[in-house]
Amino acid sequence: MTAFLQIDNLSKSFSGLKAVQNVSFTVPKGEIVGLIGPNGAGKTTCFNLIAGVYKPDQGTITLDGKSIGGWRPDQICLAGVGRTFQIVKPFAGLSVLENVIVGALKASPSVSVAREKSKAVLERLGLWHKHNQQASELTLPERKRLEVARALATEPQILLLDEVMAGLRPTEMDTMVSVFRELNATTGLTILMIEHVMRAVMSLSKKVVVLNYGKVIAAGTPDEVTRDPAVLECYLGEEAL
Repeated sequence: MTAFLQIDNLSKSFSGLKAVQNVSFTVPKGEIVGLIGPNGAGKTTCFNLIAGVYKPDQGTITLDGKSIGGWRPDQICLAGVGRTFQIVKPFAGLSVLENVIVGALKASPSVSVAREKSKAVLERLGLWHKHNQQASELTLPERKRLEVARALATEPQILLLDEVMAGLRPTEMDTMVSVFRELNATTGLTILMIEHVMRAVMSLSKKVVVLNYGKVIAAGTPDEVTRDPAVLECYLGEEAL
């Protein structure tokens, strides 16, 4: 399939520490790809490079044929990249609906249109009944869904999910897995997900990329990756499947 997101020889250092070293992988259009590895492996740094938080020291990031490495976060968002954050921080003083409207305004000609789009997103994620509540009053699972809703409201072509399953109960995780599977199937949304919950990775991902010490050590189907000796040694041997 066509590579919608292509990462080639991407590197980034911080005060001499090589957080990402010559990382290369592709995310085909319309697929869900998992990005896994131990804590400190460079996964979130990769996300921050793709989303424009950091500029690469070297390498290229290509989105739908356009080189976006070094673009500002707002430019990358406008190009079609949505993302969530590992630590969710909604606008606590705004309602749930207002939080999502902030994201929807990116692709809406007016507040009224943004409101309608936000309602549809909240209904899809099972949060509409909370739309008038203050975001600060939500539970952790609800805040995570709100984080996803804000990102989806920007109408991304590719969604970067940073550990959205962390801290969820099995039933809550199953709900989120169903939401992403349905979004991918019905809208063709491309997804790149950082995740430690292997149950979710195995359920959703067609391809998995494994990082360790900032380098790609394996890539393939979930079955191939979970049988790779290098992955078992550095990561999966220490994690509960």
